[in-house]
Amino acid sequence: MARTSTAVGRRNPALTWALRLVVIGYLLMLVAWPSAYVVRHTFADGFTSLATAFADPDVVHALLLTAQVAVAAVVINTVFGVGVALLLVRTRFPGQRALSALVDLPLSVSPVVVGLALVLVYNPRTGWFGPWLAEHGVDIIFSRPGMVMATCFVALPLVIREVVPVLEELGEDQEQAARSLGAGTRQTFLRITLPSIKWAVVYGVVLSLARSIGEFGAVKVVAGNISGQSVVATVLVQQKYQNFEQDTAYAVAFVLALVAVLCLVVVALLRPSEGER
Repeated sequence: MARTSTAVGRRNPALTWALRLVVIGYLLMLVAWPSAYVVRHTFADGFTSLATAFADPDVVHALLLTAQVAVAAVVINTVFGVGVALLLVRTRFPGQRALSALVDLPLSVSPVVVGLALVLVYNPRTGWFGPWLAEHGVDIIFSRPGMVMATCFVALPLVIREVVPVLEELGEDQEQAARSLGAGTRQTFLRITLPSIKWAVVYGVVLSLARSIGEFGAVKVVAGNISGQSVVATVLVQQKYQNFEQDTAYAVAFVLALVAVLCLVVVALLRPSEGER
């Protein structure tokens, strides 16, 4: 221990500053510079680009559709995410490790592959379940349900991976004490478990919302991509840019980035300090 402390105390200041500069430069090149580029082009002519974008009915519809799909996906992932987290932490069952690994699958699989898999399963003509669903008037592919499913898949792990460590750290002592005093499962969850994990849930919800708003690949595959009907904001950015409407593309991209940043800022402001928890 003494040798380790001595080594830390004798760390080369030049090396420390060099590492800091490398990290800062990496973040500038990867995050700050591209973001600043979008902002600069968005406001190159003042608010003209934003005014032009919001005057376009396709842009307004795409933003509203993105919000609807993202909110639906976040609600679904929050409910099932908390349930899966409780299942992984509070119970023991065969295949538990396999389920835990399966939860991380969306992080390792390309969203385009996810979209293609949904098309193969739910295609109304050749899919496994698509023809049966189509006969009963349920359309998945090239409609909003498919877009919500694709978004749910890519954002699935975020709530779970925020809640699981908190549940593991809390343990079961308080929950067992509540049960011993006569509290039911519902009361225990609402009065003991949920208040203890609320900030993990909130942060997971914000990450899911940001991820859902920015989803591109999976949604593009399963959506019909018809302007004014089934085009989300991320796909619209690509379409506008390729159609030489760069000003509108920059404006919509700026709005998407701004929403994601605002979500993180709100959580940072609302999250209590260590002393208040």
